[in-house]
Amino acid sequence: MPALRVPKTEAEPVKRKLKKLGLYDGKRRPRREGDFVLLPVLDDPGAYGLGYEVLPIELPLRPERQIYKNLESVLTERLTPEELQHLRRYDVVGDIAVIQIPPELEHRVDDIVWGLRKVHPFIRVVAKKGFHEGAFRIRDYSIIWGEKRLTTIHKENGVEIKIDLGKAFFNPRMKGERYRLAQLVKDGERILIPFAGVLPYALVIARYKNVKITAIELNKEAYKLGLENIQLNRKRLKGEIEFIHGDVFEILPELPTFDRVISPTPRGVEALALTLSKAKRWLHYYDFVHEEKIWEFRNRILEECARQGKECRVKVKKVSDFKPHVFKVCADVELKEE
Repeated sequence: MPALRVPKTEAEPVKRKLKKLGLYDGKRRPRREGDFVLLPVLDDPGAYGLGYEVLPIELPLRPERQIYKNLESVLTERLTPEELQHLRRYDVVGDIAVIQIPPELEHRVDDIVWGLRKVHPFIRVVAKKGFHEGAFRIRDYSIIWGEKRLTTIHKENGVEIKIDLGKAFFNPRMKGERYRLAQLVKDGERILIPFAGVLPYALVIARYKNVKITAIELNKEAYKLGLENIQLNRKRLKGEIEFIHGDVFEILPELPTFDRVISPTPRGVEALALTLSKAKRWLHYYDFVHEEKIWEFRNRILEECARQGKECRVKVKKVSDFKPHVFKVCADVELKEE
């Protein structure tokens, strides 16, 4: 991800200018290097025309709690302390801010929109979260401010991802996780990604590594967007992506094994045995697990490895909060090569 190399004496005014232009990447921390400061910027052409050196460098992500407190800090003079306690997490997808507004804050919608625009001056849409609907985990959204659309281009990890929030599931909070996997992958690997969505995992990995990826998605709208995303990023990708439209449970049995399988498994779907059967060296399996059952989840994977006659090591890491005491987790399963 890019960063501007700015003399230390100019860092603060340049930072203010970047925020005004909507180019500052507030999810990453700046870093001082001698008499210079590396300021995190979005991967946008505008960042390259400011007269400063642009470096391709990874700066550390801020903790999520700091990102979300930005909205709270700008609303302290508009909302009471009791009302501030009801603020929920929000996401920014491209130029769309997605927020949940509880009943206690329905009368403060205008203030919340004002705060979001203050923190993120580049947003053009504010959408209120509804409930997940249907087999493809699509949320219902209502637009409460701005342009009447749910389509946007989201930029992360050096790629552009076209998204329609009303037609396909996308989780921007997995940005760091997608980058982590891209760094684990080695050039030359053959990778399988079921439940691939609009291809965020495939695009980020192919951006950094020369690999061959086979991705599968059942949602026709997500599949169409994924094909567009391959073309949108064609000049950025080091790797190749083959995208298949269809049911994972029908297609995977017909496929060979792969060096690495990455399964961003939808909530409520059980695909451990099938995805493990297609992995030769690594399986990264995602699931939603209560904190008291994480060890049980790990043992279930070890038992499935044994059932398939595979020797493996398993590390389970919490990826994000889902609801109180329940986490989205990733099991990194390393298989002993035969």
